[in-house]
Amino acid sequence: MPAEVAPDLEATPAPGALVARVVPDVTGLDRQFDYLVPDQLRARVGLGALVRVSLHGRRIGGYVVGLGPPDPTIATDRLLPILKVTGFGPGQDIIDLARWACVRWAGPLRAFLVSASPPGAVVALPAPAHGGPVPEPTHAPTRRLLEAGGGVLRYPPATDVLPVVLAACTLGPALVIVPSVAQARLLGSRLRRAGRSVAVLPNEWAAAAGGVDVVIGARAAAWAPCARMASIVVIDEHDQGLQEQRQPTWHARDVAAERARRAGVPVVLVSPCPSATAVASVPSERFVRPSVADERAGWPIVEIVDRTRDEPWQRSLATSALIRQLRDPSRRVVCVLNTTGRARLLACRSCKALQRCEVCEASVVQRDDTQFECARCAKVRPAVCQACGAGAFATLRIGVTRLREELEAAAGRPVVTITGTESDLEPVPDAGVYVGTEAVLHRVRQADTVVFVDFDTELLAPRYRANEEAMTLLARAARLVGGRADGGRVLVQTFLPRHEVLDAALHADPGRLMTKELARRQALGFPPAAALAVVSGAGAGDFVGALAASGVQSAATTDDRFMLRASSWDVLGQAIAANPRPKGSRLRIEIDPPRL
Repeated sequence: MPAEVAPDLEATPAPGALVARVVPDVTGLDRQFDYLVPDQLRARVGLGALVRVSLHGRRIGGYVVGLGPPDPTIATDRLLPILKVTGFGPGQDIIDLARWACVRWAGPLRAFLVSASPPGAVVALPAPAHGGPVPEPTHAPTRRLLEAGGGVLRYPPATDVLPVVLAACTLGPALVIVPSVAQARLLGSRLRRAGRSVAVLPNEWAAAAGGVDVVIGARAAAWAPCARMASIVVIDEHDQGLQEQRQPTWHARDVAAERARRAGVPVVLVSPCPSATAVASVPSERFVRPSVADERAGWPIVEIVDRTRDEPWQRSLATSALIRQLRDPSRRVVCVLNTTGRARLLACRSCKALQRCEVCEASVVQRDDTQFECARCAKVRPAVCQACGAGAFATLRIGVTRLREELEAAAGRPVVTITGTESDLEPVPDAGVYVGTEAVLHRVRQADTVVFVDFDTELLAPRYRANEEAMTLLARAARLVGGRADGGRVLVQTFLPRHEVLDAALHADPGRLMTKELARRQALGFPPAAALAVVSGAGAGDFVGALAASGVQSAATTDDRFMLRASSWDVLGQAIAANPRPKGSRLRIEIDPPRL
């Protein structure tokens, strides 16, 4: 292991010397160095400690990931000493978990240690603080899952998740992971009112390490300390907010599952529409869904507006069903069009049918006058309408910019636009009608009606998770308007009224979709049936070429971008880890990237 040494010193042995292996907190440096632990710091330097060291003449921060006697091949008096102990950091269990993640997501150890560390220096831990016994009754389905060793809980979108967390508390301290910090703060406040001691991350990292009833936070909470952890609960495991968008693209759900396995505690994945990965990860007896009556009560009325009946189909997106909602002053209406610019779909000029891939049902693009190509699976077929055989097509172009003006004219009241460009901290103006991208579903707190103005851009998106993501949007809208008893309504405008995603929403039964989705992914070789990665950047071709002998398939998508496929995440991760980077390369390796 490399060592940072002091020059021009005699090599003399130091009996009883203690050496710390340190990961420097330096972006782009994926190496570890040995440093001598001074006698006066021995009591404070433990595994995971955050320290200050000298590296190439610079004072930098670092993480202690190993302690032990010196390497016999390196003279201890040539090792530089640790300069300072900053405070507590991730423990041994989290360091080991991070090493596993390095292989699973092809990332440097530092990236995971940063996620696992407190936002500021923690020099002392508070004493444990716990509430009294959890009052009965607790949520029976959750208790059954916990007693069975964990599993997946399908929970209607308009149903309160507090009883689920309280049920986990009956086993002891619980680690709870939610998609956003705002959700963590809200649920944390409610847990405190219920008599639980709570540490809300990231600011209360020290309390979490000291010991509380519930440690709760967003994505990075998967790496947080939780003294005497007895269970893990992941709320809305389907939410894209639980996956890191930057490289390495780790997912909190998968980190939580591995952490629970290593700790020997149950993990419960909670979602109104569990992901294919979650469903495939547990046997059927550990998948719990509510009764049909309870699930239907937890979903609002879903109304499908069949736009194939429009005449002509090019007209405004403000259909008569939408206008009725807009003109009712008693209703707050949220309109969603999940693109800020222009999205394109091809429709037959004769029968108005949208053109889809015959294999994976995604939208197609017209490369020339004779061929369609699928943007998801690259299948090529003749440019002929599947429904009527015609060969003339038109491109549908839609965007938020013009839509606001149309809605305002139809509603006769102001319309506020919300897109992902605004900060979550900016206050949302009070209005009766909102329009925007998916961001509007996260920033508006309550609505009477949610309208998906053109849902086909979601159903036909060129991503293998398109159906899953579309179901997620419907669940988010359902949570915004409440259950059937609340009078909420979700309006979906589409040219595909019999699509399996809409069928599942109409019946308040996401399982109707997932059965078909798992079969489709198995046939096409998409996760969870296989493991995928994207490699790009300078040297990608050479790197991918060297993987051929390790059981990993590859396909070029552009000159310097390749898709990798393997039978499992273990096979893919081990192959990438064992394959050295070409000299001078600048690779970007994304394991199951979120927008693939």
